[in-house]
Amino acid sequence: MADYDEMRPAKRVKLADENNLEDNSIQSFRGFQFIKVLNENARDKTVAVHGKFGDSESDAVVLLEKTPFSEDTLPQVLSTETSVEVEFNNDIYNQCTCQPQSRFNTLKGTIIYPASAKHLEKFSAQNLHFVQETPEVYKSITLPFIDEKSFSIQWVYNILEKKAEVERVVFEDNDPATGFTLLPDLKWDQKQIENLYLVAISHRRGIKSLRDLDSSHLPLLKNILSKGQEAIRNKYGVAGDELQVYVHYQPSYYHFHVHFTHIKYSAPGCSLGKAHLLHDVIDNIENIDSNYYSKRTLLCLFKENDKLFQRIQRANYDKNPAGGKVDEDK
Repeated sequence: MADYDEMRPAKRVKLADENNLEDNSIQSFRGFQFIKVLNENARDKTVAVHGKFGDSESDAVVLLEKTPFSEDTLPQVLSTETSVEVEFNNDIYNQCTCQPQSRFNTLKGTIIYPASAKHLEKFSAQNLHFVQETPEVYKSITLPFIDEKSFSIQWVYNILEKKAEVERVVFEDNDPATGFTLLPDLKWDQKQIENLYLVAISHRRGIKSLRDLDSSHLPLLKNILSKGQEAIRNKYGVAGDELQVYVHYQPSYYHFHVHFTHIKYSAPGCSLGKAHLLHDVIDNIENIDSNYYSKRTLLCLFKENDKLFQRIQRANYDKNPAGGKVDEDK
């Protein structure tokens, strides 16, 4: 495995303030001080680490993921260059540990620095809970919370204003009302098509989430769906019927964006209580009610330490599927 001092992160660090991007880019892990593992996933081969750089008081979050196999390198991996230690054998079956050359042990990395307490919380392992968010809960609790506590989205504006990640843009429609910028999500290494993951970020500002959408946004939604699928088909050869296109609620940042993932990829956040298919969103607004999402009770999935979840609990608004009464003293 490559030394940490020599390993470059997969992207320029996402900063709380990215007005000076070049001066704040991280080029190595030299001086990195490991504090603890925040979370790890054996199935996805990922880990989130809390640490610091040098003598800095600022926290850092490092996300590491083992990259998928490449067909081009397999002949070299399956050669005498790879050491093999047999753990046991039974008839025709052999269990072994294989150690290939370091050049085949690449890790994809994302560094968040300086990381806020919200980042540490976001990437920490936590229990999950369902909450039924009524329109009243949204207006009285969720919306004020968003206005008070949401993450900085300056990094989003940097992308839209072509101040950052310009080379990563796959497609752009510059119309201020219906336009968007399409680029690969950081969770995709852009090598394995089956793991395809792109995000379309709306140029139109002021749309915080699914709750804000109404009939006036249909041209935007339809444009993102049609042109996003077309751009992905032209660039990667993946047809529209091979794509999952959806919106998160609650989203990780409150500027409207749409996720495009390959149908074979079980992307984080594509589960019940989080993902809403864009086809369904358009149909609900167009054919059921123009203000469908401002009127509907939405089932939301929260991490246990999520401050919004805790605020809803304290207000005794939680009407979860289990029917449990919330302890107001918590």
